[in-house]
Amino acid sequence: MPKSAMPSSARHSHGFTLIELMISVAIIAILAAVAMPVYTDYVRRSRLADASTGLATMRAQMERHFQDNRTYATSGTFTTPCSAGADSTRTFGNFVVSCDGTPDTTTFTLKAVGTGPVAGFTYKINQSDVRSTFAVPSGIGYSTCETSWILKKGATC
Repeated sequence: MPKSAMPSSARHSHGFTLIELMISVAIIAILAAVAMPVYTDYVRRSRLADASTGLATMRAQMERHFQDNRTYATSGTFTTPCSAGADSTRTFGNFVVSCDGTPDTTTFTLKAVGTGPVAGFTYKINQSDVRSTFAVPSGIGYSTCETSWILKKGATC
């Protein structure tokens, strides 16, 4: 039987129609529009943990220095951990930890300043374990807090 004489139900189509292709592209675009912000926030949250790790590590070093020298400041040839080494030795992921001011005999404040994907985030801790979150970029769902670290979108003091 010639091809033109075959009933339409017996013909097989090959490939996709333009409508089917456009529907597939639209579905992928919608999924990407929902998934990208969620993924970006997930990556940001995972990198914010580096701040708490770095501050806890540096705080322990400051306490060791105090136990050995009875001061948080540089004492003789014993340099305070805030001044010891280059920034690379005080870098934890995307955060650089340093002293906020000069430590004295009984007080210090450490700060972790974010770079790259966490630029704009600044976390602080002092000798009394008072924690704070400052300079959070606006419009991404994180808040500033003077009494704790905000490590999750939507969290409050």
